[in-house]
Amino acid sequence: MHYYRYSSAEVSCWYKYLLFSYNIIFWLAGVAFLGVGLWAWSEKGILSDISKMTRLNGFDPVILVLLVGGVMFILGFAGCIGALRENICLLRFFCGTIVLIFILELVVAVLAFLFQDWVRDQVETFFKNNIKSYRDDIDLQNLIDSLQKINQCCGAQDPNDWDLNIYFNCSSSSKSRERCGVPFSCCIPDPAQKVVNTQCGYDIRSMARSVWEERIFTRGCIPALEAWLPRNIYIVAGVLIAISLLQIFGIFLARTLISDIEVVKAGYHF
Repeated sequence: MHYYRYSSAEVSCWYKYLLFSYNIIFWLAGVAFLGVGLWAWSEKGILSDISKMTRLNGFDPVILVLLVGGVMFILGFAGCIGALRENICLLRFFCGTIVLIFILELVVAVLAFLFQDWVRDQVETFFKNNIKSYRDDIDLQNLIDSLQKINQCCGAQDPNDWDLNIYFNCSSSSKSRERCGVPFSCCIPDPAQKVVNTQCGYDIRSMARSVWEERIFTRGCIPALEAWLPRNIYIVAGVLIAISLLQIFGIFLARTLISDIEVVKAGYHF
């Protein structure tokens, strides 16, 4: 069976290879995310013992990396093959998924704006739950440390939230050397100190409150994030708009290519 095209109907090479280039970047980014995620899991021994996943009580950041990488890999692959092979099914899958993600982002943004107090409570609960698991997962530990150092904060609402962690709890029955302390990421950095003192938070919460203010950050991370957002609203808005425009551009390319292919198929005769 042979197909013939009318000379007036053809698929635009411009849109075809532009969509392919768009998706090859998408696909490569997905491969990179998956590679980093799988490497992190192999370092933690999860790939050799999958049952370890069920013993992780807190949020494992690697799961988010793998999820994002997996979605980007699948969408990039579908977009690349769909563009090269002029496959309408793959292009519709790519376009439909991007539209769905775009709509979900809009819904989440609107709901987050309308139910700010609920979102704030959920973020606080999430942060406190992960404080409990601070020592259970190295990636979670690094994430919390980075968050506390960047935002110059300690705990969810204040440093006493570290009582939730068995290693930092002030209980008299605790045998941990970190008892009644805070992680080093809560400490106010000393500009003259070139080597990070990982023991700077030891025993700090057993001291007077006036000492805290000299040695550690006393503001919680939830208030710190609430204060950070208004100061950086233009940066956040710019990032969100850039992401939205990229998604809209991908949808436009896919829809245009699908329309071209449908016109060409309509012009086929046997």
